[in-house]
Amino acid sequence: MSELTSVLIGFFFNLIVAIILVRFIYFPSTHSKRYVLTFLAFNTVIYFVLHFLISIEIGIGVGFGLFAIFTILRYRTDPLPVREMTYLFIIAALPVMNATNTGNANWSTLIAANLIILLLMFVLEKGWGFKFESSKRVIYEKIELIHPERRAELIADLENRLGIKIKRVAVGKVNFLKDTAELTVFYDEVRQNNFAEDDQPVLVAYSNSDFDE
Repeated sequence: MSELTSVLIGFFFNLIVAIILVRFIYFPSTHSKRYVLTFLAFNTVIYFVLHFLISIEIGIGVGFGLFAIFTILRYRTDPLPVREMTYLFIIAALPVMNATNTGNANWSTLIAANLIILLLMFVLEKGWGFKFESSKRVIYEKIELIHPERRAELIADLENRLGIKIKRVAVGKVNFLKDTAELTVFYDEVRQNNFAEDDQPVLVAYSNSDFDE
């Protein structure tokens, strides 16, 4: 098998694994295409860069320089959410593993390693065997319901507005000038597009009467 054929086979194998990870594991969980281009572009570029570094036997210092460039890019761009940062790390690690082992013809081990990574990410995304509790901050205007004796009414009103099953509510800061309270709502994680991630702005819940004034 020629070197070009070996490189192309390794590339398409690596790309197929990356597409499966992004399209069939990451995307169904987030329904966001914001980082799809970044993931696949990183995966492709890193594969070929690693192949050329290996083929011309460049010293380890150049390899560290490459990762230094990635570090600079990381701190010169907007911070990624934890989930996306995890996927970016995996997307960057796959071509490193595949490019350095394609020429060894140890395909059974290489395929098994890639399948284990895909299976693990699939299981973690599905939450099989795990029960995750998420929380969301809510700016709430019915402060008369924050009293402990009216907690059931508070939870019922929040469930009606947010459309989720709430486990518990913690009361934070109360603004008596604006008649609002900052609540932390805890619920079992469900993939819902109407909920922002925890690093996004605070969810605001107001009644329709506030807009009638």
